[in-house]
Amino acid sequence: MKAMVLERIGAPLRLLQASDPRPSKGQLLVRVEACGVCRTDLNVLAGELPDPKLPLVLGHEVVGRVIATGLDVAEELMGKRVGVPWLGHTCGCCRFCLAGTENLCDTPGFTGYTIDGGYATHVVADANYAFVLPDNSDPVATAPLLCAGLIGWRSLKMAGEGKAIGLYGFGAAAHVLAQVCRWRQQSVYAFVRPGDEAGKQFALELGAAWAGFSDERPPVQLDAAILFAPVGELVPRALAAVRKGGTVVCGGIYMSDIPPMAYRLLWGERRIISVANLTRLDAHEFFGIAKAAGIRTITTTYPLEHANDALEDLRDGRLKGAAVLVP
Repeated sequence: MKAMVLERIGAPLRLLQASDPRPSKGQLLVRVEACGVCRTDLNVLAGELPDPKLPLVLGHEVVGRVIATGLDVAEELMGKRVGVPWLGHTCGCCRFCLAGTENLCDTPGFTGYTIDGGYATHVVADANYAFVLPDNSDPVATAPLLCAGLIGWRSLKMAGEGKAIGLYGFGAAAHVLAQVCRWRQQSVYAFVRPGDEAGKQFALELGAAWAGFSDERPPVQLDAAILFAPVGELVPRALAAVRKGGTVVCGGIYMSDIPPMAYRLLWGERRIISVANLTRLDAHEFFGIAKAAGIRTITTTYPLEHANDALEDLRDGRLKGAAVLVP
């Protein structure tokens, strides 16, 4: 197999070749058809997430075909198209797993962070955490749904069913979530980095009721705001934009520090909440919604060997929608 490998924090990925991995008990071997490039990959690369597996194959928005199985895996999975997400394993026995909140598991495994991921031609995955996808699904269009879509959906559930939803950072997750909101008859107020006129236009094309820069106030009070941009200084801005009783959801796994702020921004029973990972139930819910809502992902494809270019384009804000690697 070929893989783009992170050998040390901060270094460019290196293309390496090795023998194909073999699935162990309970595992699948998947031939990768597409793998989305996520902002979390940048966080791992930069050392902003602690203790990654090294060397490491990044990538947790993986779509591919099952070409081999280990012991105790259902035979009917052979040949199926599957998705391999961020949550790669949980213990099943800690208090969080037993309470149905496996996303908070004490000893989890994460694809592309503590488990090798999909920036490769092949990936091994736990059969219990891979999702069977429709055989006629488009791998490139589906890949961003495995994280941008799932985390966006979990964030929206935490934001509630208010009619005015602010989305700070209009990248891969927000461009999917804006379509879900439109289907749910929720109005989207999109915030992009100052000066990003193309980002504003992109949000409006996807049905946003308003689009502005992140240092602007929206024309209405928001019922909730979801932050996909990993910028802590946006938290007080979002609190100032939501109504009393409103919610600010921090949708990323990493964010810069939240600056000191006046208590009056939080007062009025406003609340700040984070989203941690995802559950398999989130995926079952979301894929049904994505089909019903007719979600259309906007993607830019890169050959596997150009993974460093894709990461750089994501870091510098040059992407419209999501980047996807195609081996």
